[in-house]
Amino acid sequence: MKKFLAAAAVSALCATGALAEVKVGMITTLSGGGAGLGIDVRDGFMLAIVQSGRDDIEVVIEDDQRKPDIAVQLSDKMIQSERVDVMTGIIWSNLAMAVVPAAVNQNVFYLSPNAGPSPLAGQGCHQNYFNVAWQNDNLHEAAGAYANGAGYSNSFILAPNYPAGVDALTGYKRFFEGNLAGEVYTELGQTDYAAEIAQIRASDADSVFFFLPGGMGISFLKQYADSGIELPVVGPAFSFDQGILQAVGDAALGVVNTSQWNKDIDNPTNAAFVESFQAEYGRLPSLYASQGFDTANLLLSALEKADPSDADAFREALRAAEFDSTRGDFSFGPNHHPIQTIYAREVIKEGDVFTNKIIGVALENHSDAYAAECKM
Repeated sequence: MKKFLAAAAVSALCATGALAEVKVGMITTLSGGGAGLGIDVRDGFMLAIVQSGRDDIEVVIEDDQRKPDIAVQLSDKMIQSERVDVMTGIIWSNLAMAVVPAAVNQNVFYLSPNAGPSPLAGQGCHQNYFNVAWQNDNLHEAAGAYANGAGYSNSFILAPNYPAGVDALTGYKRFFEGNLAGEVYTELGQTDYAAEIAQIRASDADSVFFFLPGGMGISFLKQYADSGIELPVVGPAFSFDQGILQAVGDAALGVVNTSQWNKDIDNPTNAAFVESFQAEYGRLPSLYASQGFDTANLLLSALEKADPSDADAFREALRAAEFDSTRGDFSFGPNHHPIQTIYAREVIKEGDVFTNKIIGVALENHSDAYAAECKM
C-alpha cells in the first residue's frame, strides 16, 4: 500500500545495512503533539531517497517524542553505536539546541529540515551544520513586511515561550514598522487561549500576529474565531499548513500567512513533487514534507560528488547546493542558511479541501539577520 512507502523503504534500506556506504540518522517527532510535522518531514525525505533509486543509503529513523532528553539519548546512540555519517529530522528548536552542537562537534554532518534557531545561524554556526528550511526569524520577518503593506499599525503579537517563539516575535518586530498593542509568550503545548484572547479584545490592536505551530495553532484559531473578534490575523505558514488546515476549517479562510514554499510554485520539480507525494501518501504535501524532500535531495546531490568520509569535499558539495529544489532557486548564505524568496499566501478552499494560494511576494532573495555573526 502506497501510504506505507516510507516505512517499507526504511526496512528495505536497513536490510542492506551490511552494504550501506552512507548511514543517515533521522530523529524526528512521530508521536504525541506535533507528530504530523515529523511524519511529513520523514515522508518527504524518504520519497526523495526512494525516487533516487540508490541502495547504498541506510536511513535509521527514531521518534524523539518532542522531548529534549529523549532526543539527546537518541543522538548519542546514533553517533556512538550506529556510527551515522549524517543526521537530520529535528522539528523543534529546543531539541535542535540540545542535539546539534554536540553532533557537529563530533564530526557528524547535520542537515536541518526544519528548526533554525538563531544561535546556530550566528555565533554558534558550524561548518558541519546546514539548514535547508529557513532561519527561524525569516517567515515572521516576512509577516512583518506584509503587515506594513497591508496598512496595519498596531499589532498584538504572541508565540510560545521557547527558542523558536522568541525568534518569531523578534523577526516580526524587526520588519514591522508599527506599534505593539501587546506582546505575550504562551506556554509550549498550551491549548486554552481564553486569557490571551481576552487581552486582545481589551487592547486597541488593529491586527494580530501569532506563531503557534501544530495543535497550538488549531486551538487558538478555533477559539479566536468563536470569540467574535474580527481583527485581521497574520501568521507564518506553520499555523496554516496543509496538515493543519483541515482541522482548523472555516476559521482559517482568508487568513494571510507567509511561506517559502507552496504547492503552486511554478517549476517542474515542485509540480512533480506535489503529484508524486499525493500519489504515494494519499494527501497533499505540506511545507514540512517539501522541506524533507529538499533536504534529501541536497544530501543526494552532495553524495554524487563526495563521500562524507572526505569531510572537506563533502562539505563543499553541500555548500554548492546543486539540486533542483521545490522552491526553485536555492542557495546557502555564508552561515549555511538559505537565501530564498518568501511568499504571502491566502487560505482558500478548493472543493472540500482547505489549502493555500500564493498572492504575492513578501521578501525576495532574503537572507537572515545573523549571518554577520557567523565566523566559519
